[in-house]
Amino acid sequence: MNKDAVVINRIVEGLRWHALDDDEVVGRGDALRRPDGRVFLGIDSWRDEVFDQLVATMLSDLPGTVYTVVDADDSDAQQRWQGAGFVVCRQERVYAVPTDPDVTGLGRVAPPPGVTILPLGQAEEKPLTELDRVVREEVSATVGWQAMPVEMLARPDGKLGVVDPSAYVVAVQDGQYIGQTRVAAVPRRHRLGLVAVRAAYRRRGVARAMLAEMLGSLHRSGIESVSLEVDDRNAAARALFEGIGAQRLGGAVELLHR
Repeated sequence: MNKDAVVINRIVEGLRWHALDDDEVVGRGDALRRPDGRVFLGIDSWRDEVFDQLVATMLSDLPGTVYTVVDADDSDAQQRWQGAGFVVCRQERVYAVPTDPDVTGLGRVAPPPGVTILPLGQAEEKPLTELDRVVREEVSATVGWQAMPVEMLARPDGKLGVVDPSAYVVAVQDGQYIGQTRVAAVPRRHRLGLVAVRAAYRRRGVARAMLAEMLGSLHRSGIESVSLEVDDRNAAARALFEGIGAQRLGGAVELLHR
């Protein structure tokens, strides 16, 4: 087949592109805008020339910075995207975290003095939303969210923030929310989507205490493990989860194009 015969069509008013060869679809491209505003590209095509044409058209149609994610073990896919001008901006490890306190060693973990841990379903939306805002500002001003074990969520109004307060375990001191963890039920495995503590209260065991409550609660509900992604550069997060028995399942590479 002659690559010059391949025609790239963008679906009207959408973020999808089709590569056509004699009216036959030989490749598809999609762009997904995540709640944090970043746009991620995905391409499905087994022909290199079709991939090249699709990515070139998508980049032309989407000005600004865009991203993509590939499996850490898929060197061919990574080379394809890099050949299109993408560069690696993040590498993450995917873990399976056990919930059994006899495995994690968290069964006897107590909160730091003066800290109370609110179990799942007890967090109040207003102070939780304020904590989410403060933590977001602190992280954005330092390492950035790309280095955190976190998934950004959007509320029905499209803004980032707390979606379901019942999915959180929260740490409280002197009536103020100082830390939060969030779990989400996703296909095949529950996912730990957030572990965050305010800057002034870190390195005191608050995160371990919240994890003890969260994982213990899930274990009592019959859930044996949860998944989690951690930035490869976040040594503290890796040490925390590997220290409670987390097993690495794989990884992913995030690339960007400016």
